[in-house]
Amino acid sequence: MTSCAVPAAAAGTWTLGDLKVNRVGFGAMRLTGRAAFDPGAHSDRGRAIEVLRRAIELGVNHIDTAAFYFSRLRSANELINSALAPYADDLVIATKIGPARDAGGEWATPARPDQLRGQVEENLRQLGRDHLDLVNLRVMGEDSVSEHFGALAELRDAGLVRHLGISAARPEHLAQAQEIAPVVCVQNRYGIDARGGDGMLRACAAHGIAFVPFFSLAGEGREAGAVRAEHDEVRAVARAHGVSTAQVRLAWVLQQGAHVLAIPGTGDPEHLADSVAAAALRLTEEELRLLDSIGRPAS
Repeated sequence: MTSCAVPAAAAGTWTLGDLKVNRVGFGAMRLTGRAAFDPGAHSDRGRAIEVLRRAIELGVNHIDTAAFYFSRLRSANELINSALAPYADDLVIATKIGPARDAGGEWATPARPDQLRGQVEENLRQLGRDHLDLVNLRVMGEDSVSEHFGALAELRDAGLVRHLGISAARPEHLAQAQEIAPVVCVQNRYGIDARGGDGMLRACAAHGIAFVPFFSLAGEGREAGAVRAEHDEVRAVARAHGVSTAQVRLAWVLQQGAHVLAIPGTGDPEHLADSVAAAALRLTEEELRLLDSIGRPAS
């Protein structure tokens, strides 16, 4: 450590297959610009690289990215490659495949099973690696993921991928995938005000699978970021601890189970350090009950 900042390891660790990671990681989506997936948006390259290197200094060893995280001038994978290669032995880089964007940034038809190898190879090329640590299949509205996940399992058997996960999935998707190959994580939208994932949270705990929420900070803003006023309950808990509301949101997520991993994203070094500091924040049972009440009707 090069400073007195709170390290990511303060929240403990989890093992993705055979890869141990600190429970507070980093999401790379916002490295390319504030407006995610806006082809015209761009970030400051030097600042984005500073954020990535600072994340490593803070003990982050789990980075979530994807080849479709790009703007007109920036690619999250290229930034990661430039900032962090040659990669540390303990760094786990997770990618997602399934969605597709054309060269202009517009969303294209999701990949067919036979196109997944091309997406894996593109991530390999951009990251400068000979294999991917973890690939999450992003479910794109399919009732069954068996054919897509089967194709991904073949790439694992070929040595291009080490571990597999699924994203934006329902419990039945998890069951389908597990019949084909081991699933080490599920990435779903989840947070204080996005509680539709409680069932998957419990299912992952029962199977010893990591649950990796996204949009925990953005809430209803999703890709656009936090666009609404913060809940009074979150602000009250933040005041009581003298911390940011972002730290409260992340601490709440982490306290939903030892199998829960956080992947907050930012393009700001100060916001990064603040988010990682949530690793050391412990909420009381009373505070957890208060935050749990958000979005629920009064009894």
